[in-house]
Amino acid sequence: MKAWILLALGLLLVVAGAVWTLQGLGIVGGSVMSGDTTWAIIGPIVLIVGLVLGFAGLRGRRNPSDRPR
Repeated sequence: MKAWILLALGLLLVVAGAVWTLQGLGIVGGSVMSGDTTWAIIGPIVLIVGLVLGFAGLRGRRNPSDRPR
């Protein structure tokens, strides 16, 4: 069950990081964050953390019979 939580949290962080990056770069408008370089820095960091958590969640989803005893 822990693997699903990591995977879901990782996916959420990847999406949030991508949106924040695009807003920080001014590609996505309509927000206070648009054009603010702070979000162009925070966004990729959050995106990378999300990728790490997502990969950790995928590794944890392996078949239990594949694990050594």
